[in-house]
Formats: sequence, structure tokens, C-alpha cells
Amino acid sequence: MATSMSLNICSLPSDPLLHVLSYLNYDDLCRCSCTCKRLKELAGHDELWRRQSSIWWLSTSCSSPTWRRHFKEQFKSLGRYIKSYRVLYQAWARLETFLLENCPRLITSIKAGATEHELDEIEVKVRYPLPNDVRCSYRLHNGQKLVGPGLMGCMSISNHMRSEYLLDLQTASDCFQEYSGMFGCLPLTLCIHTGCSQFMALSEREGYLRGQVFYPSQDHVVMGPASIDQFISGNSFTEWFTTHVQRVVQGDYPIIQEKIYKYLRDPDCIATTNNVTVTVGTSFCPELSTVNPPHYFFTYRIRMSMDKSVSPEEACQLDRRYWLITNADGWVDQVEGPGVVGEFPIIRPGTTYEWTSCTTFNTSTGTMRGYFTMHYLKTGQPLKVECPEYHMRALPTCSSGDRRRICPIPSPEEEEVMREASVTAAQLRLNGAMWHNVVDSDEEAQSEESRDPDS
Repeated sequence: MATSMSLNICSLPSDPLLHVLSYLNYDDLCRCSCTCKRLKELAGHDELWRRQSSIWWLSTSCSSPTWRRHFKEQFKSLGRYIKSYRVLYQAWARLETFLLENCPRLITSIKAGATEHELDEIEVKVRYPLPNDVRCSYRLHNGQKLVGPGLMGCMSISNHMRSEYLLDLQTASDCFQEYSGMFGCLPLTLCIHTGCSQFMALSEREGYLRGQVFYPSQDHVVMGPASIDQFISGNSFTEWFTTHVQRVVQGDYPIIQEKIYKYLRDPDCIATTNNVTVTVGTSFCPELSTVNPPHYFFTYRIRMSMDKSVSPEEACQLDRRYWLITNADGWVDQVEGPGVVGEFPIIRPGTTYEWTSCTTFNTSTGTMRGYFTMHYLKTGQPLKVECPEYHMRALPTCSSGDRRRICPIPSPEEEEVMREASVTAAQLRLNGAMWHNVVDSDEEAQSEESRDPDS
């Protein structure tokens, strides 16, 4: 008669069990280690923690006696930011690699990371908690020095120049001022030429979404100090920063004299006519725009070039320009005139000519297309060079009225209670109650053990 056997997962050999455990997350591994002695032993296998260290901390080498200990030490220091760390670390690493090759002068302005103590001091100073992804980024790099070009991009037209610096913690907190319409808004960037800044909402008191990044715009229709409209540049710090980095490193923004110019280039916006190639990049200027009344200011940078392999007889000179400008409502305007920005450039094989101009719309989007009339230098024969249609799009907007209708607004009393709680928490950390989720003592409660890789 056959003997019945009771089978369970722990009766499996070690290799298949380790293979199963390799698919688990770090917190699930900790939970498994609390179930029985066998799984506790297997869940502590060093190869499992090498994988977890690689996934969450992007570690390629171990600075501790074991990978499990390495993961624990990293968790003690950065565990609060585990959901943001990998994405932001990679973004900063990609940006640094790109700047080192293309903008060495700019990379020298980036500051070393802040400490937890410094971050807690800022929270006490502004009396608002910082979102975890903001704290995580500042742990990696504490903004930049206010010298050289701005890390968050430049733009220039005739007598207007914008160069946005990513502020360090001290400067951001020093510029933090609360007034009607901007309660709980922390500046993240600053242009010293225009005074333009991007802000992050730390409070929902006036209908802002906490963590949202935006350019403020005074509402000139609903007059009053509290009537601040928004040009929204990101719904969170992570989205805002990683989108900027992605555009920089993949070449969407041109690098000119070691500066990042925020002229967004559409790879499909290119046209070649009679050996002359024309490309266009566009930039929205929130500091020169308003939501109410609708007035949207755009600049565009046009690049005209001729391949060096073309015969010298193809050299030509620009005589006139023609533009067909269409807003989102279908309203059309036509503009023509001699030259471009007062010049009549000559295009020869292997040469390039670039210029910047601007236009405004009463809608948040619009298009431009047109052509240039030119003539060959050798024969004087005219030619027509097409400019591809290019689109201009403003940042998403939210008026002060819409914000108050859509977003639940806490009362000043509720806001004060939340602020006092955040200040108390930050003060406790400053006084030595260091935040961490990994238990140091083997004598802690079993509920805490589940979070300790060494338990």
C-alpha cells in the first residue's frame, strides 16, 4: 500500500525555490523570511540581494561584506525615496554624461547633493513638507550655482533673454514668500534676467494640486492679487525634470555655445528644396504670455543650410519671405517682406544660417508655413525654397477660477494643522529621530521584522 506524503513549498529543493524567490520584490522577500526557518535562510541568499540592489539602487559593486548588508545600508540612507530614486538617479546620470561632452562649462555649476538634515531644515523654515521626489533629487544634486548658463534652458530674441537656473535649497527657501494667490508655492527655477520662475505647489490651500510645477500668470480679466493663472509645466517634479532631461539628451533642444536652448525641434519639420534644407524649432514664452486675456507668445528658430557636397554653382541668396499664419480657430494672416530679421543671407555649400523671430496668437496653438524667394549668385535666376509647416503649442493652462471650481480647497484651519504636523515631523528628525524603515535590532516586533533584509 502506497504511503501518502504531505507536500508543501518548503519541501522543494533549494534551486527551484531560489528561482521562485528571484521574482519577488525586496519587501516580499522580507515577508517570506518571516514564515519559516527554511524560507528565512533562502530569502537571505546573497544573489537575491545583489539583484535587488541592482534594481533599486542601480548598484554594480558591493561596498559591504554582503549584498544583503549593502541593500540594508542603502535602504537606511535612501529607503524613503525608493519609489523615486532609480528614475531620478538615471535622469541625473544621463544629463551629466551629456553635459560633460557637450556643455562642460554648465556641468561645473551643478552642486553636490544635500543632506537629510539640510532638507529637514528647509521644511521647518518654509513650514511645508517637500514631496519625496523633490527631496530625492536634492539628495542627488542640490540645484546649481547662479553662474553661467541655466540648467533648465535658455531662450533669446532681440532684447529679451531667458536663462533658468535650477535653484539650490537655500536660495529656493530664501525666495519663498507667501502672498494671496501664491500660498505654499516654492520656487524651483529662476531667471535673473527676467525674474521669471517656475514654482511647485506645496499646498492645496488656493486650489493648487500639490506637487504640480507651473509658471504663474497674473489674470488681467479677473483683477485682484489672488487671481493667479497657471501655465503647467509638470504634474510632479519627476515628470517635470525627467521630461526636460529626455529632451536635452536626445537632441530635441539645440546646444549653442554650451547653452541649452529650449527650441523644441520636430524631426518631421524639415524640407529640402533646390538643395537648400530648412528646419524649425519653436519655443513658448510663458513670461510674455497671459491666460486671461488669451495672449500666447512664441519664438521660433529657423536653420537654413546647404550640404557641402553640392556644386558651388548652387550658392544662392535670400531675397524675400512669405508666411501663412493660422490660429486654432482657423483665422489666417499673411505676412511678407524683404529678407529675414533685416538680413539677406547667402547660402553656400557647407554653410548654415540661423535666425530667431517671434509671433503671437490669441489661441494656445497655431501653425506657420511659408517660403523664401532666393536667387542663384552665378546666374541671378530666382528659386523658391519651401519652409515646412511648424506647430506652436502653449503649456497646458489652468485659470484661477477653474482651479477653485475643480480642486477641493482646505480651510485655513485645516491647512495650519497640516503645516504644524509637517513642521513637527521635520523637527523631530532634526532632533535625532532619524527616519528609516529597516529595523536594526533582532529584538524588534515581528511586524517590523518583515521590512528588515537581515531579519
